[in-house]
Amino acid sequence: MSMLGSYLTLAAVLFCVGLFGVLTKRNAIIVLLSIELMLNAVNLNLVAFSKYGAQPSLAGQIFSLFSMTVAAAEAAVGIAVLIALYRRKATVNVDEYDELGR
Repeated sequence: MSMLGSYLTLAAVLFCVGLFGVLTKRNAIIVLLSIELMLNAVNLNLVAFSKYGAQPSLAGQIFSLFSMTVAAAEAAVGIAVLIALYRRKATVNVDEYDELGR
């Protein structure tokens, strides 16, 4: 297997683990961490295709840096929303977050 294939396999495994966490876990913090894991798998794909693609360039790596910046902002906002929800409902179970505004 080529190096590109190894990176893509690792990214697919990371993405599947993250997807499994999003679909099966009920803890909101674990769900956010699983989404971050999926985003990191996408970043790994971007860097791998950037390095081993038909025309190697830095475009995928730069796009990956922007993606990490957005992911960090998403995590900060997500944690802030979770803290507000926890103060209101006193739970981090996503099944309890079924209504808006109460």
